[in-house]
Amino acid sequence: MSPPSQSHTVRPRCPRCGRPVELCLCHLLPNLTPRTEILVIQHPDERRHALNTARLLVAGLSNAHLLIAEQLPPDWVERIADRGWRTELLFPGPQVPLLTAAGQGDRPRRLVLLDGTWRKARKLLYLNPLLQQLSQVALPEGLTSRYRLRKAPATGALSTIEAGTMALQMIEPETDFADLLRPFDALIDGQIRAMGEDIYTRNYRRNEL
Repeated sequence: MSPPSQSHTVRPRCPRCGRPVELCLCHLLPNLTPRTEILVIQHPDERRHALNTARLLVAGLSNAHLLIAEQLPPDWVERIADRGWRTELLFPGPQVPLLTAAGQGDRPRRLVLLDGTWRKARKLLYLNPLLQQLSQVALPEGLTSRYRLRKAPATGALSTIEAGTMALQMIEPETDFADLLRPFDALIDGQIRAMGEDIYTRNYRRNEL
């Protein structure tokens, strides 16, 4: 008699940071409350990505939201279209103006980020005409990613958590948002340890030189 087949074991995950419970990063997450609301729209294909930095960004902010969808649900269409908010889309492009600090007395501010590969991010933009109508803003050129396990598709390409942290720092320069990157750095360090120093050096470290 053949032994019973074993079903695939699903590793339990932390509901806050989304990491496997034994690799939870919540102890490194800050609890910051910027004046700016952050909305990250994540392509569904990115949900189970091992390096899900969008979830870490949102988890470190008390007024941030992670929306996993290709198309905006009706309630978010209504919220984003509300003219009582100054809602901007952080997305680079030709002649897109730089992000600026918040002015005193402005409407409450919301910044929308798209999480996915460039192709998937462009698809999110294409499928949601409302996003195309938003004021588009960009980060400065020449920024360097700390994402040592990814070969950037273009110069200045940042992970979602890096882009969100930099954006908040520019909008609210009086606040230090550096703690948002603590779990990100720990995540990268853990991935490097898991793969081994030899493999990391052979495949990635030469890109830092």
